[in-house]
Parts: sequence; structure tokens; C-alpha cells
Amino acid sequence: MDKQDLRERIWDELEESGEARFPFPPHGRIPNFAGADDAAERLSERSEWRAADTIKINPDSPQRPVRQRALEAGKTLYMAVPRLRDADCFLRLDPDEIDDYNRATTIAGSSELGVQVGPDAVESVDLIVSGSVAVTDDGARIGKGEGYSDLEYALLDTLGLVDDVTPVVTTVHELQVVDEDVAVDEHDVPLDLVVTPDRAIETNTSYDRSDGIDWSALDDERIEEMPVLQELREG
Repeated sequence: MDKQDLRERIWDELEESGEARFPFPPHGRIPNFAGADDAAERLSERSEWRAADTIKINPDSPQRPVRQRALEAGKTLYMAVPRLRDADCFLRLDPDEIDDYNRATTIAGSSELGVQVGPDAVESVDLIVSGSVAVTDDGARIGKGEGYSDLEYALLDTLGLVDDVTPVVTTVHELQVVDEDVAVDEHDVPLDLVVTPDRAIETNTSYDRSDGIDWSALDDERIEEMPVLQELREG
């Protein structure tokens, strides 16, 4: 199935079933869903979670409960600045430096309470939490189509901050777990673990991860929009 067709189907199903949650509509975004708190709780019971001190996580609404639990558990979070548009392209949320975890987990609050840092100040990442529109039980992931999540992983890989055994996980609604054959591109980062409100799926994925930044997939205009990429290419 075409990726965009599948996205549209998932967004429609979440909306029509009443399982979508604010912000509305779910279309065009990583959709929030009923049971996101339960999925976060289930993730927090996993060994991959307990072993992680530093987590790179997306800023979207369905993963807000994950961010909340991470700060409460004393874990440091890194979130990419939208579209990697600044040289200091990550926000660091250190629980020891924050006194309002609830606010810090919102998009506005993370910008206010987090510290913007460059890649050289980012610690080695123990766990990656990605937002998803659709996933398969063998680890294929479809995001909202802009490619930034995969690019952020490639950047961290290039900098030596993640490797092939760094767990990559997502939390989703059961409706987002699909049986279709999904085309996995070379730059797509597969999932090791899919967590829903009802279960945790160890994907045992056979898909390979990207090996650093695929410069051939980026045109000059896109690179110029992201100072960190400009610096890496020139350096």
C-alpha cells in the first residue's frame, strides 16, 4: 500500500472510531490517541526503559505521557528543534534542572524550561522514542511523511551518539498496527519495540538501519535550512 494512502486510512479510522484525542483533526500529524497514558505505563515496565538514562524523544502529543514518566524517573530527555533549523538543534530536559515536569512535557513548556544545545553537548543516547502514524509488527514505521525523525537518527548516528543496538521504540493505538506490506526505504529507521495500551510487540526486525546521513537524498536547499548539516558537510 502507498504510504500516504495508509496514513490517510489510519487518520480516518482514528477519527471515525472516536479513538483520536486532542489536537484535532488527527490528519497531517503524529496522531494522539485514547490510551496514550496506558501505553506509556506499559513502556515504563520494559527493561529497555529501565536501562535508559538518556532518551531522545519526539515532541508530539501522544508521547507526552512518555516524556512525563521519563522526567519523573530521573531520565534526561533530548528533543530535536523543529526541522533542525538552529545550530543548537536539540533541547535538553534535565529533571534535576526542572521544577515543573508537567509543563516541561508540553511543546511550549519544553522550549521555556529546556536548554537548547548543539550536537557536541548531547550525551550518548540509550533509547529512542519515535512518534508514528502506522507501524507493522515486524518493525516498519510510517511517520507523517517529512522524514525528520529518520534524519535526526542519522545525525545522531553520524555523531556516534547511537549505534545499531540502541533500542528504537514507539507508542501507538492498536488501530495503528497494520498488516499491510509497507515499503521500507533505505533511510527509514525500523522499530525494535511497538507498545500499545494493550501489549508490547518485540518486532525482531530484519530491516537494516541507515548508516549515517545519506547526503545524496538531501538537496542543497534542504541542507542550507539546517545549520548542523551545513557544518557537517563542510567539516
